[in-house]
Amino acid sequence: MNTASSSPLLIAIPSKGRLQENAFAFFARAGLTLVQSRGARDYRGAIEGMSDVEVLFLSASEIARELASGGAHFGITGEDLIRESIADADQRLELVSPLGFGHANVVVAVPQAWIDVRTMADLEDVASAFRHRHGRKMRVATKYINLTRRFFATHGVTDYRIVESLGATEGAPAAGTAELIVDITTTGATLQANALKVLDDGTMLKSEANLVASLAASWSQTQKRVARSILARIAAEEEARLSRAVRAAFQTVPQGLADRARAQFDVVVVATQDDEVAFHCPKKKVFALSEWLVAEGAARVSVAHLDYVFTSVNLLADRLEARLNKGMVA
Repeated sequence: MNTASSSPLLIAIPSKGRLQENAFAFFARAGLTLVQSRGARDYRGAIEGMSDVEVLFLSASEIARELASGGAHFGITGEDLIRESIADADQRLELVSPLGFGHANVVVAVPQAWIDVRTMADLEDVASAFRHRHGRKMRVATKYINLTRRFFATHGVTDYRIVESLGATEGAPAAGTAELIVDITTTGATLQANALKVLDDGTMLKSEANLVASLAASWSQTQKRVARSILARIAAEEEARLSRAVRAAFQTVPQGLADRARAQFDVVVVATQDDEVAFHCPKKKVFALSEWLVAEGAARVSVAHLDYVFTSVNLLADRLEARLNKGMVA
């Protein structure tokens, strides 16, 4: 028996909290119901109706490690954790799709009292002056050690040392354990409450949760087939969510109307008849298209939500398979 070909596709999901709730909702929108047969404390699960899939419930940091090592085929985790924990993330992973939740920025924040420090260039000047005055390097408190080193190096800031933060990073300057911080923030309110400000060019990474595929995992043909099915559903839901079905009734459809609509509004022409034309239209262009159709002589224009839009091209799966076929990971 070929163990690799009979092994299930492994999908790692956050084990608790808002990230898990959002992950469940993301898969559910695509018609993929995650189940934990023994309840919330079960760290193994499945996708209802898919026998070739096993779901692993792990912490966000564990998910990043499993993806890097090939211990899972897919995972949902924040890009900040991916970039921090995996130096060669772009070679080992494929960020399949941003998921629209878990938004947060990794930023450089300094005390508001540093009124002359607004940019990373200012910070380099302060770092040199600080060492000359105090006889030691300026301290940066952070959990994002690798991201900080790479970002500071890019901006030519070298006269500092990192203090690894194990608690509330934003409190480090007030506690006297660091002069500035690198931390993750969503609204900036906590930074403000601790009398800190983000540098104008101090946003290292705009992170959100991503569906990530491991290029280091062993992929059998069965696992690729199951992955293609899952990605087709995810793409179909996204296409439907970002589109609307538009139907326009005419006494007679004007000559060339479908082509002009396609050129002006990026629509997909679904059907045309002598007295009616149907489109799938980008959601943000629905009102402009509808008004244009009325101006073109439509007697009635209807707009409807779509559940799923499947197409002959599976871009998410095609991109992943192209990366896998290149054999980028030994």
